[in-house]
Amino acid sequence: MKIQYPKRKKKAEIENWATVVLLSYYPRVNFAAMDAANDLFVRWMNLEQKLVARFGKKPDLESILFLIGVQEFGQLKENFTKEQKQDLMHVAVCSLLSQSGYFEFEQFDKDGWPHFKQLKAMPNMSMREQEDFIKDHVLLYFEQSGL
Repeated sequence: MKIQYPKRKKKAEIENWATVVLLSYYPRVNFAAMDAANDLFVRWMNLEQKLVARFGKKPDLESILFLIGVQEFGQLKENFTKEQKQDLMHVAVCSLLSQSGYFEFEQFDKDGWPHFKQLKAMPNMSMREQEDFIKDHVLLYFEQSGL
């Protein structure tokens, strides 16, 4: 099989040499989808770096959801119970997905906990797609918050 390289008139037009190499070895791969995944990966790594600078260690997705939940709850306590931590992560997910119209804030209960109403069903996704979906919403949340 003969390798066909992309035809370019000028060397300066090649934006990314890795793309040229990959195209030559994998001509049928959808690189547009890979670029979107790489974009998410790069933006996520940048957020992690900012959080490491702020908190001194690299947080996982659950820790980030916990932080967002505490922010949205608005009441900082010294200790949260295990159930409250789960509730905070649920608040975070609802808050994040409200950005895309999946949930809508309804009210605060007597204890100050926010409650949401689901507006539309979540699409069927693999575990990896779900994680990327949440990460994308986390990134949007922090971009809107100015971090």
